Amino acid sequence: MSHSTNRSVRWAWYTLAAVIIVLDQLSKYWVQVSFFEFERINLLPILDFTLVYNKGAAWSFLSEAGGWQRWLFTGISSVVSIVLVIWIHRLVAVQKLLLVALTLILAGAVGNLIDRVLLGKVVDFVLFYYDGHYFPAFNIADSAITVGAIFMLADVFWGPSEVDLKADVNDQEKNKIKGDANDS
Repeated sequence: MSHSTNRSVRWAWYTLAAVIIVLDQLSKYWVQVSFFEFERINLLPILDFTLVYNKGAAWSFLSEAGGWQRWLFTGISSVVSIVLVIWIHRLVAVQKLLLVALTLILAGAVGNLIDRVLLGKVVDFVLFYYDGHYFPAFNIADSAITVGAIFMLADVFWGPSEVDLKADVNDQEKNKIKGDANDS
């Protein structure tokens, strides 16, 4: 008995992930053909676009590790992406905040995974700073992961209750039974 979202709703979430991945990759391509490494263009008093390559993980963790980290992070990103696809597939429709969260995290993980596989490093280009303090450069994939994590936390506090989840599962089972009866 499947408790997953219906097929068309599930594909809408996967399509959203694909759109974010395409935007991420197009923006990274644009930055790579438009900037030299470390070149900066000021957009606002607190925001620059730049081209920075990150061989490590978040905030350049393990970036100087000698190359093996590429495959470690590629493996981790691959496993996480597969788990997220399965998780999205198994969620019920009423879990909208969690569906948004997982879709954003999936898109971000795949966006950066593509960079690691093709380039051996992640392309970052958005640079925020204030009064001489800099936040590490990031990209659209990183933003999707961050916003997804925020939505995941929101789901913990404001997501559907157990009663809502059970009602949604019962509705899906009734619709499945009706669909099976109509098919025969």
